[in-house]
Amino acid sequence: MSTDLTAHPHAGTELHRYAEALLTNLAAGATSSGMPAKPIDVPGYWLAPAVEALTLLMDGEEALEPLARAAQRDEQRTALFLCLALAVAGQGDQIHASWLGIAFGELSLDRPVTHGQRALWLAAARGAYGPAGKIFVLRKLDAVASAPASEPDRWLRALTPDDPSTVVPPSLSDFPGLAELPELAEPVQAAAQLTRLRDRCAEITSVRENTGGNRQGARGNPAGPPGERTTAQNEGNPGNPAGPAARNGGNPTGPLDGPAARNGGNPTGSLDEPAARSEGNPAGPLDDPAVWSDGEPLTVLRHLIGSNEPEGPMSSLGGHLLSDLQPGSHRYQAAIALHVAAPIVRTAAESLVQATQVTPPESVVMPILGHRVTLRPEGPDAESLAAAEERISIDGTPVRGRPWLAYALLALGAVALVIALAIPVVLPLAALGLILAAVGGHRLWRRRKREQADAEYVVAQLSELREMAQGAVWALHEYAREAEARAQTATSDLAELTRLLRRGPRAG
Repeated sequence: MSTDLTAHPHAGTELHRYAEALLTNLAAGATSSGMPAKPIDVPGYWLAPAVEALTLLMDGEEALEPLARAAQRDEQRTALFLCLALAVAGQGDQIHASWLGIAFGELSLDRPVTHGQRALWLAAARGAYGPAGKIFVLRKLDAVASAPASEPDRWLRALTPDDPSTVVPPSLSDFPGLAELPELAEPVQAAAQLTRLRDRCAEITSVRENTGGNRQGARGNPAGPPGERTTAQNEGNPGNPAGPAARNGGNPTGPLDGPAARNGGNPTGSLDEPAARSEGNPAGPLDDPAVWSDGEPLTVLRHLIGSNEPEGPMSSLGGHLLSDLQPGSHRYQAAIALHVAAPIVRTAAESLVQATQVTPPESVVMPILGHRVTLRPEGPDAESLAAAEERISIDGTPVRGRPWLAYALLALGAVALVIALAIPVVLPLAALGLILAAVGGHRLWRRRKREQADAEYVVAQLSELREMAQGAVWALHEYAREAEARAQTATSDLAELTRLLRRGPRAG
Protein backbone atom coordinates (compact mmCIF):
# COMPACT_ATOMS: atom_id res chain seq x y z
CA MET A 1 0.00 0.00 0.00
CA SER A 2 1.14 3.55 -0.71
CA THR A 3 2.09 5.78 2.20
CA ASP A 4 2.37 9.56 2.41
CA LEU A 5 5.63 11.47 2.72
CA THR A 6 5.05 13.13 6.08
CA ALA A 7 7.56 10.84 7.78
CA HIS A 8 10.26 11.71 5.21
CA PRO A 9 9.75 15.37 4.26
CA HIS A 10 13.28 15.97 2.99
CA ALA A 11 13.37 12.80 0.92
CA GLY A 12 9.89 13.55 -0.39
CA THR A 13 10.99 17.02 -1.52
CA GLU A 14 14.00 15.62 -3.33
CA LEU A 15 11.89 12.90 -4.94
CA HIS A 16 9.32 15.40 -6.19
CA ARG A 17 12.09 17.63 -7.53
CA TYR A 18 13.60 14.68 -9.38
CA ALA A 19 10.23 13.65 -10.84
CA GLU A 20 9.40 17.21 -11.86
CA ALA A 21 12.75 17.58 -13.64
CA LEU A 22 12.17 14.28 -15.42
CA LEU A 23 8.72 15.38 -16.60
CA THR A 24 10.16 18.67 -17.84
CA ASN A 25 12.74 16.74 -19.85
CA LEU A 26 10.06 14.47 -21.27
CA ALA A 27 7.90 17.40 -22.33
CA ALA A 28 10.93 18.97 -24.06
CA GLY A 29 11.63 15.75 -25.98
CA ALA A 30 14.91 15.11 -24.15
CA THR A 31 16.23 11.76 -22.95
CA SER A 32 16.69 10.49 -19.44
CA SER A 33 20.48 10.23 -19.80
CA GLY A 34 21.09 13.50 -18.00
CA MET A 35 19.18 12.46 -14.89
CA PRO A 36 20.71 10.76 -11.83
CA ALA A 37 20.86 6.99 -12.00
CA LYS A 38 18.21 6.45 -9.35
CA PRO A 39 15.83 8.73 -7.44
CA ILE A 40 15.70 8.72 -3.64
CA ASP A 41 13.52 5.84 -2.53
CA VAL A 42 11.05 6.63 0.26
CA PRO A 43 10.11 3.40 2.03
CA GLY A 44 6.59 2.30 1.13
CA TYR A 45 6.05 5.06 -1.44
CA TRP A 46 5.43 4.17 -5.10
CA LEU A 47 6.94 7.12 -6.97
CA ALA A 48 10.66 6.35 -6.74
CA PRO A 49 10.49 2.81 -8.20
CA ALA A 50 7.97 4.02 -10.80
CA VAL A 51 10.36 6.78 -11.93
CA GLU A 52 13.23 4.32 -11.94
CA ALA A 53 11.21 1.93 -14.08
CA LEU A 54 10.28 4.76 -16.46
CA THR A 55 13.88 5.80 -17.05
CA LEU A 56 14.91 2.19 -17.63
CA LEU A 57 12.07 1.63 -20.08
CA MET A 58 12.93 4.79 -21.99
CA ASP A 59 16.52 3.57 -22.29
CA GLY A 60 15.37 0.18 -23.52
CA GLU A 61 16.56 -1.64 -20.41
CA GLU A 62 14.90 -4.24 -18.21
CA ALA A 63 12.66 -2.74 -15.51
CA LEU A 64 11.35 -5.86 -13.81
CA GLU A 65 12.51 -5.14 -10.26
CA PRO A 66 11.37 -1.47 -9.95
CA LEU A 67 8.09 -2.32 -11.69
CA ALA A 68 7.36 -5.02 -9.16
CA ARG A 69 8.23 -2.74 -6.20
CA ALA A 70 6.11 0.15 -7.51
CA ALA A 71 3.15 -2.09 -8.26
CA GLN A 72 3.23 -3.61 -4.80
CA ARG A 73 3.11 -0.13 -3.25
CA ASP A 74 0.41 1.39 -5.48
CA GLU A 75 -0.47 -0.45 -8.68
CA GLN A 76 -3.06 2.03 -9.96
CA ARG A 77 -0.90 5.15 -9.55
CA THR A 78 2.11 3.35 -11.00
CA ALA A 79 0.16 2.29 -14.08
CA LEU A 80 -1.29 5.78 -14.56
CA PHE A 81 2.12 7.40 -14.16
CA LEU A 82 3.81 5.10 -16.66
CA CYS A 83 1.01 5.33 -19.24
CA LEU A 84 0.93 9.13 -19.19
CA ALA A 85 4.70 9.63 -18.92
CA LEU A 86 5.43 7.30 -21.83
CA ALA A 87 2.75 9.09 -23.87
CA VAL A 88 4.41 12.44 -23.18
CA ALA A 89 7.78 10.92 -24.09
CA GLY A 90 6.43 9.66 -27.41
CA GLN A 91 6.87 6.01 -26.42
CA GLY A 92 3.28 5.13 -25.68
CA ASP A 93 3.61 1.93 -27.68
CA GLN A 94 5.83 0.53 -24.92
CA ILE A 95 3.06 0.30 -22.37
CA HIS A 96 1.47 -3.04 -21.68
CA ALA A 97 -2.20 -3.49 -22.53
CA SER A 98 -3.06 -4.34 -18.94
CA TRP A 99 -1.54 -1.08 -17.70
CA LEU A 100 -4.27 0.90 -19.41
CA GLY A 101 -6.94 -1.16 -17.72
CA ILE A 102 -5.32 -0.74 -14.29
CA ALA A 103 -4.75 3.00 -14.78
CA PHE A 104 -8.13 3.74 -16.29
CA GLY A 105 -10.26 1.98 -13.72
CA GLU A 106 -14.02 1.86 -14.14
CA LEU A 107 -16.29 4.47 -15.74
CA SER A 108 -19.72 5.14 -14.32
CA LEU A 109 -22.67 7.30 -15.31
CA ASP A 110 -23.23 8.07 -11.63
CA ARG A 111 -19.95 9.89 -11.02
CA PRO A 112 -17.72 12.29 -12.97
CA VAL A 113 -14.85 11.17 -15.14
CA THR A 114 -11.61 11.48 -13.19
CA HIS A 115 -8.72 13.65 -14.36
CA GLY A 116 -6.59 10.55 -14.90
CA GLN A 117 -9.28 8.86 -16.99
CA ARG A 118 -9.73 11.98 -19.10
CA ALA A 119 -5.97 12.29 -19.63
CA LEU A 120 -5.72 8.67 -20.78
CA TRP A 121 -8.80 9.20 -22.94
CA LEU A 122 -7.19 12.21 -24.65
CA ALA A 123 -3.82 10.53 -25.06
CA ALA A 124 -5.39 7.44 -26.62
CA ALA A 125 -7.63 9.54 -28.85
CA ARG A 126 -4.60 11.36 -30.24
CA GLY A 127 -2.76 8.15 -31.04
CA ALA A 128 -0.33 7.98 -28.12
CA TYR A 129 -1.01 4.25 -27.69
CA GLY A 130 -1.73 3.40 -31.30
CA PRO A 131 -4.95 1.84 -32.65
CA ALA A 132 -5.12 -0.66 -29.78
CA GLY A 133 -5.23 2.21 -27.29
CA LYS A 134 -8.12 3.81 -29.14
CA ILE A 135 -9.96 0.52 -29.24
CA PHE A 136 -9.47 0.18 -25.49
CA VAL A 137 -11.00 3.61 -24.83
CA LEU A 138 -13.84 2.92 -27.24
CA ARG A 139 -14.72 -0.28 -25.44
CA LYS A 140 -14.62 1.46 -22.08
CA LEU A 141 -16.94 4.20 -23.32
CA ASP A 142 -19.27 1.81 -25.12
CA ALA A 143 -19.65 -0.25 -21.96
CA VAL A 144 -21.32 2.58 -20.06
CA ALA A 145 -22.36 5.21 -22.59
CA SER A 146 -26.04 4.37 -22.83
CA ALA A 147 -26.95 7.94 -21.85
CA PRO A 148 -26.83 9.30 -25.44
CA ALA A 149 -30.12 7.49 -26.09
CA SER A 150 -31.87 10.34 -24.28
CA GLU A 151 -32.26 13.97 -25.29
CA PRO A 152 -31.23 13.61 -28.95
CA ASP A 153 -31.63 17.37 -29.49
CA ARG A 154 -28.63 18.01 -27.23
CA TRP A 155 -26.45 15.76 -29.36
CA LEU A 156 -27.66 17.33 -32.59
CA ARG A 157 -27.00 20.82 -31.22
CA ALA A 158 -23.50 19.75 -30.24
CA LEU A 159 -22.72 18.45 -33.73
CA THR A 160 -24.61 21.16 -35.63
CA PRO A 161 -25.24 24.27 -33.53
CA ASP A 162 -28.55 25.96 -34.29
CA ASP A 163 -28.48 28.32 -37.26
CA PRO A 164 -30.64 31.35 -36.37
CA SER A 165 -31.19 32.29 -40.00
CA THR A 166 -34.24 30.98 -41.83
CA VAL A 167 -33.47 28.69 -44.75
CA VAL A 168 -35.46 29.94 -47.75
CA PRO A 169 -35.95 27.38 -50.55
CA PRO A 170 -35.62 28.66 -54.13
CA SER A 171 -39.35 28.31 -54.74
CA LEU A 172 -40.16 30.77 -51.94
CA SER A 173 -37.34 33.24 -52.50
CA ASP A 174 -39.85 35.88 -53.69
CA PHE A 175 -42.18 35.19 -50.78
CA PRO A 176 -40.18 35.24 -47.50
CA GLY A 177 -43.47 35.37 -45.62
CA LEU A 178 -44.29 31.89 -46.87
CA ALA A 179 -40.82 30.62 -45.93
CA GLU A 180 -41.46 31.65 -42.31
CA LEU A 181 -44.66 29.63 -41.96
CA PRO A 182 -43.92 26.67 -39.63
CA GLU A 183 -45.68 24.11 -41.80
CA LEU A 184 -43.47 25.08 -44.75
CA ALA A 185 -40.29 25.99 -42.89
CA GLU A 186 -39.89 22.87 -40.74
CA PRO A 187 -39.22 20.39 -43.60
CA VAL A 188 -36.74 22.80 -45.18
CA GLN A 189 -34.97 23.41 -41.87
CA ALA A 190 -34.85 19.65 -41.20
CA ALA A 191 -33.29 18.98 -44.60
CA ALA A 192 -30.72 21.73 -44.07
CA GLN A 193 -29.82 20.42 -40.61
CA LEU A 194 -29.48 16.90 -41.98
CA THR A 195 -27.10 18.17 -44.64
CA ARG A 196 -25.04 20.00 -41.99
CA LEU A 197 -25.06 16.85 -39.85
CA ARG A 198 -23.84 14.74 -42.76
CA ASP A 199 -21.07 17.24 -43.55
CA ARG A 200 -19.99 17.39 -39.91
CA CYS A 201 -19.85 13.59 -39.63
CA ALA A 202 -17.92 13.44 -42.90
CA GLU A 203 -15.47 15.98 -41.52
CA ILE A 204 -14.95 13.91 -38.37
CA THR A 205 -14.74 10.46 -39.94
CA SER A 206 -12.54 11.47 -42.87
CA VAL A 207 -9.57 12.12 -40.56
CA ARG A 208 -6.50 10.21 -41.61
CA GLU A 209 -3.92 9.29 -39.05
CA ASN A 210 -0.35 10.31 -39.81
CA THR A 211 1.86 7.53 -41.13
CA GLY A 212 5.05 9.50 -40.66
CA GLY A 213 6.51 12.80 -39.66
CA ASN A 214 5.90 12.32 -35.93
CA ARG A 215 8.32 13.74 -33.46
CA GLN A 216 11.09 11.48 -32.27
CA GLY A 217 10.78 9.33 -29.22
CA ALA A 218 12.60 10.09 -26.02
CA ARG A 219 15.52 7.89 -27.00
CA GLY A 220 16.15 9.97 -30.11
CA ASN A 221 15.01 7.25 -32.50
CA PRO A 222 12.53 8.10 -35.21
CA ALA A 223 9.11 6.84 -34.33
CA GLY A 224 8.51 4.23 -36.93
CA PRO A 225 5.80 1.57 -37.06
CA PRO A 226 5.58 -0.70 -34.03
CA GLY A 227 7.01 -3.67 -35.84
CA GLU A 228 10.16 -1.77 -36.83
CA ARG A 229 10.60 -0.33 -33.36
CA THR A 230 10.19 -3.80 -31.83
CA THR A 231 12.96 -5.16 -34.03
CA ALA A 232 15.26 -2.34 -33.00
CA GLN A 233 14.56 -2.90 -29.36
CA ASN A 234 15.31 -6.60 -29.65
CA GLU A 235 18.68 -6.14 -31.31
CA GLY A 236 21.43 -7.31 -29.06
CA ASN A 237 19.05 -9.71 -27.36
CA PRO A 238 18.92 -12.76 -29.59
CA GLY A 239 17.14 -14.73 -26.94
CA ASN A 240 14.12 -12.44 -27.12
CA PRO A 241 11.79 -13.31 -30.02
CA ALA A 242 10.28 -10.42 -31.91
CA GLY A 243 6.71 -11.62 -31.54
CA PRO A 244 4.57 -9.86 -28.92
CA ALA A 245 3.34 -13.10 -27.38
CA ALA A 246 6.87 -14.41 -27.08
CA ARG A 247 8.12 -11.19 -25.50
CA ASN A 248 5.33 -11.28 -22.97
CA GLY A 249 5.88 -14.80 -21.83
CA GLY A 250 2.62 -15.99 -23.33
CA ASN A 251 0.65 -13.58 -21.16
CA PRO A 252 0.17 -10.37 -23.16
CA THR A 253 -2.26 -8.91 -20.67
CA GLY A 254 -0.60 -9.62 -17.34
CA PRO A 255 -0.33 -7.15 -14.42
CA LEU A 256 2.61 -4.84 -13.82
CA ASP A 257 4.51 -7.43 -11.80
CA GLY A 258 3.21 -10.53 -13.63
CA PRO A 259 4.77 -12.70 -16.32
CA ALA A 260 4.50 -9.86 -18.84
CA ALA A 261 7.08 -7.93 -16.86
CA ARG A 262 9.47 -10.88 -16.91
CA ASN A 263 10.09 -11.09 -20.63
CA GLY A 264 13.79 -10.49 -20.88
CA GLY A 265 15.01 -7.48 -22.79
CA ASN A 266 11.60 -5.89 -23.22
CA PRO A 267 9.92 -5.96 -19.84
CA THR A 268 6.90 -3.92 -20.71
CA GLY A 269 4.86 -5.96 -23.10
CA SER A 270 3.37 -3.97 -25.97
CA LEU A 271 0.19 -2.65 -27.48
CA ASP A 272 1.51 -3.24 -31.00
CA GLU A 273 -0.31 -6.53 -31.47
CA PRO A 274 -0.81 -7.91 -34.98
CA ALA A 275 -4.40 -6.72 -35.05
CA ALA A 276 -3.26 -3.22 -34.22
CA ARG A 277 -0.49 -3.28 -36.82
CA SER A 278 -2.96 -4.31 -39.49
CA GLU A 279 -4.58 -0.88 -39.20
CA GLY A 280 -1.53 0.59 -40.91
CA ASN A 281 -1.11 3.28 -38.28
CA PRO A 282 1.95 3.99 -36.15
CA ALA A 283 1.57 3.30 -32.47
CA GLY A 284 3.82 5.64 -30.62
CA PRO A 285 4.13 9.42 -30.70
CA LEU A 286 1.01 11.44 -30.88
CA ASP A 287 -0.68 11.68 -34.25
CA ASP A 288 -1.09 15.39 -33.69
CA PRO A 289 1.24 17.24 -31.31
CA ALA A 290 -1.33 19.98 -30.82
CA VAL A 291 -1.98 21.63 -27.49
CA TRP A 292 -3.79 19.32 -25.12
CA SER A 293 -7.16 20.35 -23.77
CA ASP A 294 -8.60 19.71 -20.31
CA GLY A 295 -6.86 17.07 -18.22
CA GLU A 296 -3.65 17.11 -20.27
CA PRO A 297 -1.20 14.38 -19.26
CA LEU A 298 1.46 16.74 -17.95
CA THR A 299 -0.97 18.47 -15.61
CA VAL A 300 -2.23 15.15 -14.28
CA LEU A 301 1.32 13.83 -13.95
CA ARG A 302 2.45 16.85 -11.93
CA HIS A 303 -0.46 16.49 -9.56
CA LEU A 304 0.07 12.75 -9.44
CA ILE A 305 3.68 13.03 -8.27
CA GLY A 306 2.52 15.50 -5.65
CA SER A 307 -0.18 13.09 -4.43
CA ASN A 308 -2.85 15.69 -5.23
CA GLU A 309 -5.69 15.55 -7.70
CA PRO A 310 -6.05 18.40 -10.24
CA GLU A 311 -8.21 21.22 -9.00
CA GLY A 312 -11.70 21.80 -10.27
CA PRO A 313 -14.58 19.37 -10.81
CA MET A 314 -14.61 17.10 -13.81
CA SER A 315 -17.54 16.69 -16.15
CA SER A 316 -19.71 13.65 -16.56
CA LEU A 317 -19.18 11.13 -19.33
CA GLY A 318 -22.00 12.65 -21.36
CA GLY A 319 -20.64 16.15 -20.79
CA HIS A 320 -17.22 15.19 -22.16
CA LEU A 321 -18.77 13.49 -25.18
CA LEU A 322 -20.96 16.52 -25.94
CA SER A 323 -17.97 18.83 -25.61
CA ASP A 324 -15.84 16.66 -27.91
CA LEU A 325 -18.54 16.69 -30.59
CA GLN A 326 -18.74 20.46 -30.85
CA PRO A 327 -17.12 22.20 -33.83
CA GLY A 328 -13.60 23.29 -32.98
CA SER A 329 -12.84 20.31 -30.75
CA HIS A 330 -9.89 18.06 -31.52
CA ARG A 331 -10.76 15.86 -34.48
CA TYR A 332 -9.62 12.59 -32.88
CA GLN A 333 -11.63 13.29 -29.73
CA ALA A 334 -14.64 14.08 -31.91
CA ALA A 335 -14.18 10.80 -33.80
CA ILE A 336 -14.33 8.75 -30.60
CA ALA A 337 -17.30 10.74 -29.27
CA LEU A 338 -19.14 10.29 -32.54
CA HIS A 339 -18.55 6.56 -32.43
CA VAL A 340 -20.07 6.39 -28.95
CA ALA A 341 -23.01 8.63 -29.87
CA ALA A 342 -23.57 6.97 -33.27
CA PRO A 343 -26.85 5.23 -32.32
CA ILE A 344 -28.59 8.40 -31.16
CA VAL A 345 -27.14 10.40 -34.07
CA ARG A 346 -28.56 7.86 -36.50
CA THR A 347 -31.94 7.94 -34.73
CA ALA A 348 -32.00 11.73 -34.80
CA ALA A 349 -31.09 11.73 -38.49
CA GLU A 350 -33.97 9.37 -39.20
CA SER A 351 -36.36 11.76 -37.45
CA LEU A 352 -35.02 14.60 -39.62
CA VAL A 353 -35.68 12.52 -42.71
CA GLN A 354 -39.24 11.91 -41.55
CA ALA A 355 -39.68 15.65 -41.07
CA THR A 356 -38.65 16.28 -44.69
CA GLN A 357 -41.17 13.74 -45.97
CA VAL A 358 -44.20 15.60 -44.63
CA THR A 359 -46.78 16.26 -47.35
CA PRO A 360 -47.18 19.99 -48.08
CA PRO A 361 -50.37 21.41 -46.49
CA GLU A 362 -53.52 21.69 -48.61
CA SER A 363 -53.90 25.36 -47.68
CA VAL A 364 -51.88 28.02 -45.94
CA VAL A 365 -52.74 31.42 -44.59
CA MET A 366 -50.25 34.03 -45.77
CA PRO A 367 -50.10 37.71 -44.88
CA ILE A 368 -50.18 39.71 -48.13
CA LEU A 369 -49.89 43.49 -47.87
CA GLY A 370 -50.79 43.14 -44.23
CA HIS A 371 -53.96 41.12 -44.89
CA ARG A 372 -54.39 37.39 -44.27
CA VAL A 373 -55.28 35.48 -47.42
CA THR A 374 -55.91 31.74 -47.58
CA LEU A 375 -54.04 30.06 -50.44
CA ARG A 376 -55.01 26.73 -51.93
CA PRO A 377 -53.58 24.75 -54.86
CA GLU A 378 -56.45 25.85 -57.11
CA GLY A 379 -55.99 29.52 -56.24
CA PRO A 380 -56.57 32.11 -53.51
CA ASP A 381 -59.66 31.56 -51.36
CA ALA A 382 -62.36 33.85 -52.75
CA GLU A 383 -63.83 34.78 -49.37
CA SER A 384 -60.54 35.72 -47.74
CA LEU A 385 -59.43 37.55 -50.90
CA ALA A 386 -62.68 39.57 -51.01
CA ALA A 387 -62.27 40.45 -47.33
CA ALA A 388 -58.73 41.64 -47.99
CA GLU A 389 -59.86 43.73 -50.96
CA GLU A 390 -62.60 45.31 -48.91
CA ARG A 391 -60.13 46.13 -46.15
CA ILE A 392 -57.76 47.70 -48.69
CA SER A 393 -60.58 49.80 -50.16
CA ILE A 394 -61.64 51.02 -46.74
CA ASP A 395 -58.12 51.75 -45.55
CA GLY A 396 -57.15 53.38 -48.84
CA THR A 397 -60.10 55.79 -48.86
CA PRO A 398 -59.95 57.89 -45.72
CA VAL A 399 -63.05 59.75 -44.58
CA ARG A 400 -62.37 63.47 -44.99
CA GLY A 401 -65.84 65.03 -44.62
CA ARG A 402 -67.23 67.85 -46.78
CA PRO A 403 -64.99 70.78 -47.81
CA TRP A 404 -66.94 73.38 -45.88
CA LEU A 405 -64.07 75.85 -45.74
CA ALA A 406 -63.65 75.84 -49.51
CA TYR A 407 -67.39 76.33 -49.94
CA ALA A 408 -67.32 79.24 -47.48
CA LEU A 409 -64.46 80.92 -49.30
CA LEU A 410 -66.25 80.59 -52.64
CA ALA A 411 -69.42 82.03 -51.13
CA LEU A 412 -67.60 84.95 -49.56
CA GLY A 413 -65.82 85.66 -52.84
CA ALA A 414 -69.14 85.69 -54.69
CA VAL A 415 -70.73 88.04 -52.15
CA ALA A 416 -67.76 90.40 -52.37
CA LEU A 417 -68.03 90.53 -56.14
CA VAL A 418 -71.77 91.25 -56.02
CA ILE A 419 -71.28 94.05 -53.51
CA ALA A 420 -68.46 95.56 -55.52
CA LEU A 421 -70.55 95.56 -58.69
CA ALA A 422 -73.64 96.97 -56.91
CA ILE A 423 -71.78 99.75 -55.11
CA PRO A 424 -69.10 101.31 -57.34
CA VAL A 425 -67.62 103.15 -54.32
CA VAL A 426 -66.34 99.83 -52.92
CA LEU A 427 -65.10 98.57 -56.27
CA PRO A 428 -61.74 97.41 -54.73
CA LEU A 429 -63.78 94.83 -52.83
CA ALA A 430 -64.03 92.94 -56.12
CA ALA A 431 -60.31 92.07 -55.92
CA LEU A 432 -60.83 90.60 -52.46
CA GLY A 433 -63.75 88.58 -53.78
CA LEU A 434 -61.66 87.19 -56.58
CA ILE A 435 -58.89 86.19 -54.15
CA LEU A 436 -61.33 84.44 -51.84
CA ALA A 437 -62.92 82.59 -54.73
CA ALA A 438 -59.50 81.54 -56.05
CA VAL A 439 -58.45 80.19 -52.66
CA GLY A 440 -61.70 78.25 -52.31
CA GLY A 441 -61.38 76.83 -55.82
CA HIS A 442 -57.78 75.82 -55.18
CA ARG A 443 -58.77 73.91 -52.04
CA LEU A 444 -61.48 72.09 -53.97
CA TRP A 445 -58.98 71.22 -56.70
CA ARG A 446 -56.47 69.82 -54.16
CA ARG A 447 -59.18 67.76 -52.55
CA ARG A 448 -60.15 66.33 -55.90
CA LYS A 449 -56.51 65.38 -56.63
CA ARG A 450 -56.22 63.60 -53.28
CA GLU A 451 -59.38 61.65 -53.99
CA GLN A 452 -58.00 60.62 -57.38
CA ALA A 453 -54.69 59.57 -55.78
CA ASP A 454 -56.55 57.52 -53.19
CA ALA A 455 -58.55 55.79 -55.88
CA GLU A 456 -55.41 55.04 -57.90
CA TYR A 457 -53.65 53.72 -54.78
CA VAL A 458 -56.58 51.42 -54.00
CA VAL A 459 -56.60 50.12 -57.55
CA ALA A 460 -52.83 49.50 -57.44
CA GLN A 461 -53.07 47.77 -54.07
CA LEU A 462 -55.90 45.55 -55.25
CA SER A 463 -53.96 44.63 -58.38
CA GLU A 464 -50.82 43.89 -56.35
CA LEU A 465 -52.85 41.82 -53.90
CA ARG A 466 -54.25 39.65 -56.67
CA GLU A 467 -50.87 39.29 -58.38
CA MET A 468 -49.07 38.35 -55.16
CA ALA A 469 -51.79 35.90 -54.19
CA GLN A 470 -51.63 34.22 -57.57
CA GLY A 471 -47.82 34.23 -57.54
CA ALA A 472 -47.82 32.69 -54.07
CA VAL A 473 -50.07 29.91 -55.32
CA TRP A 474 -47.60 29.13 -58.11
CA ALA A 475 -44.77 29.27 -55.57
CA LEU A 476 -46.60 26.68 -53.47
CA HIS A 477 -46.86 24.44 -56.53
CA GLU A 478 -43.09 24.79 -57.05
CA TYR A 479 -42.54 24.15 -53.33
CA ALA A 480 -44.47 20.90 -53.63
CA ARG A 481 -42.22 19.79 -56.51
CA GLU A 482 -39.15 20.74 -54.49
CA ALA A 483 -40.51 18.76 -51.53
CA GLU A 484 -40.26 15.53 -53.50
CA ALA A 485 -36.66 16.23 -54.47
CA ARG A 486 -35.88 17.34 -50.91
CA ALA A 487 -37.22 14.07 -49.48
CA GLN A 488 -35.12 12.08 -51.94
CA THR A 489 -32.01 14.09 -51.04
CA ALA A 490 -32.70 13.56 -47.35
CA THR A 491 -32.94 9.81 -47.89
CA SER A 492 -29.62 9.90 -49.72
CA ASP A 493 -28.08 12.00 -46.94
CA LEU A 494 -29.26 9.47 -44.36
CA ALA A 495 -27.69 6.61 -46.31
CA GLU A 496 -24.41 8.53 -46.55
CA LEU A 497 -24.57 9.44 -42.86
CA THR A 498 -25.16 5.80 -41.91
CA ARG A 499 -22.17 4.77 -44.01
CA LEU A 500 -20.01 7.43 -42.33
CA LEU A 501 -21.04 6.30 -38.86
CA ARG A 502 -20.14 2.72 -39.73
CA ARG A 503 -16.66 3.76 -40.83
CA GLY A 504 -15.62 4.36 -37.25
CA PRO A 505 -13.18 6.83 -35.74
CA ARG A 506 -10.07 5.57 -37.60
CA ALA A 507 -11.63 5.76 -41.06
CA GLY A 508 -10.05 7.83 -43.72
